Amino acid sequence: MSNVEKKVEVVKGELTYEDKVIQKIIGLSLENVPGLLAIDGGFFSNLTGKLINTDNVASGVNVEVGKKQVAVDLKVVVEYKKNIPELYKKIKEIVVSEISNMTNLEVVEVNVDVVDIKTKEQHEADS
Repeated sequence: MSNVEKKVEVVKGELTYEDKVIQKIIGLSLENVPGLLAIDGGFFSNLTGKLINTDNVASGVNVEVGKKQVAVDLKVVVEYKKNIPELYKKIKEIVVSEISNMTNLEVVEVNVDVVDIKTKEQHEADS
């Protein structure tokens, strides 16, 4: 260990994450999942334009962020004829991977509530 590393080790401080940061990581990471039309509340509608630090980012994504762990609740709209259990597995894999890679937090729960099913055409018409 170098002198700088030793000095850094003794410096006190704490790293924390606002809920909206975790919500944003989740929203961005799920942006291109095939079969997932929306996180309820329009998270994906015009994602690039809307995804800034405002309250609408939180729409449809609820998180509980502790010092070492995260629990996630999502409300989603799924594309008609997609296998929902497979989609749920994919969502869990992506959320766990992205949160742990970016924050080192442990994801302890991913709850997905399917609130609607639409065809792509219905979804585009509604957006």
